[in-house]
Amino acid sequence: MENVISNNNAMLRKIFLQKTPLLDLRSPIEFAKGCFNQSVNLPLMTNDERAAVGLCYKQNGQAQAIKLGHKLVCGQIKAERLLAWQTFVSENPNGYLYCFRGGLRSNTVGQWLNEIGCRYPLIEGGYKAMRQFLLAELEQLSQHPLLLIGGRTGCGKTSFLNLCPNSLDLEGAAGHRGSSFGGFVQEQSSQINFEHKLAEQYISRKFTEKQTIILEDEGRLIGSVHLPEHLRKVMNESHVLVIEEDFDYRLEHLFQEYIVKMSADFIAAYGEVEGFEVFSRYLEQGLFKVRKRLGMLRYQQLNDLMNNALKCQQEGELKRHFDWLVPLVKEYYDPMYDYQLSLKKQRIVFRGSKAQSLAYLAYVAER
Repeated sequence: MENVISNNNAMLRKIFLQKTPLLDLRSPIEFAKGCFNQSVNLPLMTNDERAAVGLCYKQNGQAQAIKLGHKLVCGQIKAERLLAWQTFVSENPNGYLYCFRGGLRSNTVGQWLNEIGCRYPLIEGGYKAMRQFLLAELEQLSQHPLLLIGGRTGCGKTSFLNLCPNSLDLEGAAGHRGSSFGGFVQEQSSQINFEHKLAEQYISRKFTEKQTIILEDEGRLIGSVHLPEHLRKVMNESHVLVIEEDFDYRLEHLFQEYIVKMSADFIAAYGEVEGFEVFSRYLEQGLFKVRKRLGMLRYQQLNDLMNNALKCQQEGELKRHFDWLVPLVKEYYDPMYDYQLSLKKQRIVFRGSKAQSLAYLAYVAER
């Protein structure tokens, strides 16, 4: 086809920088495993149709599989899907279409669009080529010097990162805040989408070669996803800046983030009654994850305090949540973080409040 676009790095970088609209023709199950932020899934075949064609290919070869595909996607079904693609093209004239490898599915749809006078370019190599490009960008990220931001739970590391123009948000890409209570209302990113989002962040910041990049000091896992191994190795050798804020500041920050905001988010998503039930399960499951470290007796005590706080919250009193938050932070989170930080003491370059830490970074940047 004449409208096949070569997948050179400059072109792919431009697509991700400009957030160019992408028409993804893969099946819904393929899209769910991994996609791009600006992509819209309008598949050529449903999951069942693709499975049937794949089975036919294994048993009878490509020619028969293609024949079955045209039989499954014909008549009214074809007309409806063609209309959806045509509408996307009309609304996004500067976009591209692709399938998994830029092969039969994208060429078929491109040809059908051409037949109705609707030319739309497809990306050579498809999804696989774009993913390989993003993974190469993650490798490039690992070549930069890194500065890690550490600090006890609740000190506001994420908000601090947002004040640093040369930073990347690992937790934002992961869709998880890393702790046992770190989930959000929306489902966490898949491993593949975490990698894509992090690479897209890196591309969008347009870092100069060897520019220092600031990241939050994370463990290997952020919720259910893991850091790329090459990045984790560099992080394990990088300097650490530790933010220090007093206990009351951190406690209020946690209260606002995990109680006030999360309950409001769940209620906004599910409604008053169901939302509060889902929020309650979110807290209970978060505490349950650390039961072994707390010890079963202490876990049960804190769980009882949490349940009482949830009952009080239904009556409009939220402050009872401090009854279990205070001991959880003092007995679990602070000792755990202090131990982890002790293993990195040789790499610490600065300790101070957020204001002092920003001043330190400004001073270093000027030198």
